[in-house]
Amino acid sequence: MSVGPLDEETVEKYRRAGEALRTVLDEAAAMIEPGVTHLEVAEHAEARIDELADGPAFPVNISVDEEASHSTPARDDDAEFGEEMVCLDVGVHVDGYVADAATTVDLSGNPELVEAAEEALDVAIDAVAPGVDTGTIGAEIEDVIRGYGYTPVLNLSGHGVEQWDAHTGPSVPNRGVDRGAELEVGDVIAVEPFATDGRGKVSEGNKEEIYSLERERSVRNRQARQILDTVTEKYRTLPFAARWFDVSRAEMALRRLKQQDVVHGYPVLKEEDGRLVSQAEHTLIVTEDGCEITTA
Repeated sequence: MSVGPLDEETVEKYRRAGEALRTVLDEAAAMIEPGVTHLEVAEHAEARIDELADGPAFPVNISVDEEASHSTPARDDDAEFGEEMVCLDVGVHVDGYVADAATTVDLSGNPELVEAAEEALDVAIDAVAPGVDTGTIGAEIEDVIRGYGYTPVLNLSGHGVEQWDAHTGPSVPNRGVDRGAELEVGDVIAVEPFATDGRGKVSEGNKEEIYSLERERSVRNRQARQILDTVTEKYRTLPFAARWFDVSRAEMALRRLKQQDVVHGYPVLKEEDGRLVSQAEHTLIVTEDGCEITTA
């Protein structure tokens, strides 16, 4: 079945990515409990993605408490889950076509914060249709989250996904805006409400374990060249984790590549008040009569 400009083969790849993601996300979420390490969950999920699809669309994000995004364990990370709020964000691709979804596992005793993000996602999905402005969807998300007494994370938003691009337009805000983008049949979007009991702004922390290719250029350092060759061949423009590389002194090589503007780093994003953050996310294809959820 074709959807607008998307042919049948492309739609099927988006669906296959979504089906694989659903399996992996459920398995990984079930693993999250006190005493289990972040690295165990991330490595299990990424290994399963390699079995079920063509690879991760980005490293598994495991964000805890005030962290909202871009947190993935380092190679030697021994952090264990405790009485925390854990956002699990997973990406899968089939031939570069991306599925992106997230869920929150609450070990902190704040289930309503999780419910706020989940209900906001449900309401947003119901609002998706061709001709709908993304600002209207953002207003629906904001109304639900504020109705729970919480705040949407105002400077994070949903986004489009395309082949080999896990984060493109249109932007789907988590608050009402006057002028968004008008959805069209065939748009593929990831809608991801974030709710917090803080003021709703995130800023960059110091930790950085995720990178993506900025531009290709010749590099002289041998380790840096090894990493660049792997990135261009295997990950292309999709984000990757520092821990995925076995080359010696990988961290130093990545720093070199970043200094030369070859790769771009993604610092962990944290709620500025240090308050809890929850997240819920699905990937959707906009259809003539609404949308199809590829990650359901």
